Amino acid sequence: MFKPKPQEPAKVESDSGPRPAARPAGVAAKPAATAHTAEQFDTTTPKQRAEAVAEASDSGARKLGTTIASLGNPAEAGFWIKTPLVSKAGKGRLEYPATGKSVAVDLIPIDGPKTAGSRVSLAALRLLGAPLTGLPELIVFTE
Repeated sequence: MFKPKPQEPAKVESDSGPRPAARPAGVAAKPAATAHTAEQFDTTTPKQRAEAVAEASDSGARKLGTTIASLGNPAEAGFWIKTPLVSKAGKGRLEYPATGKSVAVDLIPIDGPKTAGSRVSLAALRLLGAPLTGLPELIVFTE
């Protein structure tokens, strides 16, 4: 079976020699190649999760519609939705009516009719309390 070679972090030269480049703030780390559970794949930090929930409570968002969602690639870290409800990338939020929870996400466009389903990150589904193996109906908002 083909296993991709892990990428090494970029090196930054300093007085003490090369060191790994810092990851931008707010960016979740890639899951380890040995990840097998939802907890291992969800590399978001408690601080990032708290910020995603806090940002989702901001008002002023415009409702785009509802979508049936499935779990996206769990190796793609962060809070995002790939959906045909948007035509360009942007910021937004998801709401799961079954739990009443919301989460701030990156909106990523995909081809398809507006009625087609969407794919959502593992981290976002976990914060929403949505089933990872189900097809929850989510409400999508844009900022």
